[in-house]
Amino acid sequence: MRFLPVNLDALMVELGSLKQTMALTNLLESVVQQWHIDEIIPAARTILIRYNPVLTNANILAEQIAKLDVATGVILTGELVTIPVHYQGEDLSQVAEILGITVAEVIKRHTDNEYQVAFCGFAPGFAYMVAKNSQLHVPRLKSPRVRIPAGSVALAGEFSSVYPQASPGGWQLIGITDLAVWDLQRQQPALLKPGSRVNFVDASKAAPKYHLPTANPNTVNSQQAVEPQQDLKILATGLQTLMQDNGRIGQAALGISEAGAMDKGALHSANRVLGNPINAAALEITQGGFKAQIDSAMVVAVTGAPCDITITTAQAQQYKAAMYQPIQLAKGDVIALGNNKCGVRSYLAVRGGFNTQAILTSCSYDTLAQVGPAPLQVGQTLALNRNGKLNAVSLTETPAIDYPAAGDVVVLDIVLGPRTDWFTPQAVNLLSSQLWQVTPASNRIGLRLAGVEPLTRAQQQELPSEGTCIGAIQIPANGQPVLFLNDHPLTGGYPVIGAVCNYHLDLAGQIPVNAKIKFNPIGVFAEFKGSSTDHA
Repeated sequence: MRFLPVNLDALMVELGSLKQTMALTNLLESVVQQWHIDEIIPAARTILIRYNPVLTNANILAEQIAKLDVATGVILTGELVTIPVHYQGEDLSQVAEILGITVAEVIKRHTDNEYQVAFCGFAPGFAYMVAKNSQLHVPRLKSPRVRIPAGSVALAGEFSSVYPQASPGGWQLIGITDLAVWDLQRQQPALLKPGSRVNFVDASKAAPKYHLPTANPNTVNSQQAVEPQQDLKILATGLQTLMQDNGRIGQAALGISEAGAMDKGALHSANRVLGNPINAAALEITQGGFKAQIDSAMVVAVTGAPCDITITTAQAQQYKAAMYQPIQLAKGDVIALGNNKCGVRSYLAVRGGFNTQAILTSCSYDTLAQVGPAPLQVGQTLALNRNGKLNAVSLTETPAIDYPAAGDVVVLDIVLGPRTDWFTPQAVNLLSSQLWQVTPASNRIGLRLAGVEPLTRAQQQELPSEGTCIGAIQIPANGQPVLFLNDHPLTGGYPVIGAVCNYHLDLAGQIPVNAKIKFNPIGVFAEFKGSSTDHA
């Protein structure tokens, strides 16, 4: 095993095979609470472990994990799922040509083997499946497709999978299934989970018998209303307005990353101002331009990126309101947020919180996974939650960060790893010595950065998919970094050279386009040896 740094609350264990990874994952599942592990994200040859840094540290965990014998680990198996496939994929003949066999033999190999889900990632419900004797190892496409239809059955490397929803992708398509592998209407949205056994059958030859998990009548998707909502009517959403809370921690087994508010400090401040539970959902408003009509008396607060707050009363009188303060609104008032003076995202919370249904433990909308309450639309109405227990309002909240403006240079502390040694010494030096400009292609998934000189790799081989964290600095083939933010994919196939320290993630989420970033490593890249005796 190798133990590689990821962030101040995460490390990565690298193993020699997928079988060892699956065995160690099962061993770790039994000690997560005892060892203060928050989340385990297995991948092809690695396991990313997020832990509570107050109660343990990377050296302690490395020492504990090193004592585990993966040879004795049991690879758990789950329920058998049968997936009917129409073998008409665009790449079916190409796969046959690569392998030097006929199309019929490709189908035979795919249907003759029982697959098992090793791990999930990339998208909700996207399962990486392996079989002992599939003999269907093929490379990814050199140029990924912009859109792959939902239900596409595909191959890449040693894995087979089914695309749960339409998305970009670079796997070789051999067929399509009508079976929904991801459905939020079901009590268990993911049809396939780590350990699940899978049989693919040729839909043209038989009518297979299979069953689906039962639908949960209490589960609603992101388009459905919880109940009639009429306390606040949306008049303008600006660039984007989303419902956000702390996010979905602990959903990695379903292939879902954390998401949540980009500036959690500002979200928490808004709730403290109003006496709400700190994790109550609020509206995350990107670059201002938001307007809403108040249809019942309420108290609100606005925090985060600075903007003008204008209240227009039912009698057409106007006045300005302050940020980080409770604002009393009456029926008929209209509240409008101007464009941000600096920063990117402001947060509007209401006393009592919004009455919205959690989806997979959170009210946050994940723009990549498309899970959670949908982005707000003009004309939509929202209701307040009037049943919760509230604290007194606070008049002492202040911004926790200095919000950057376009053209500013923002210094972000980083931890080097886990794949720093995949880059040349010159590239590692260039990462911190060069300024990186935030490009317009940036969003909640990540900041796409541009530097004068790209970063060059020392190791050119393909990296098997492995877990990534919020703040990861991934380096694609063009050498220009992508700084992963809250809606990033759970796993990635490009090497990560470092990660923004947890305490600077709120700041990273508020950096506007055309600002520049200077990365500041807080130490050198070094593996954990698992031999520390400092358990303090």
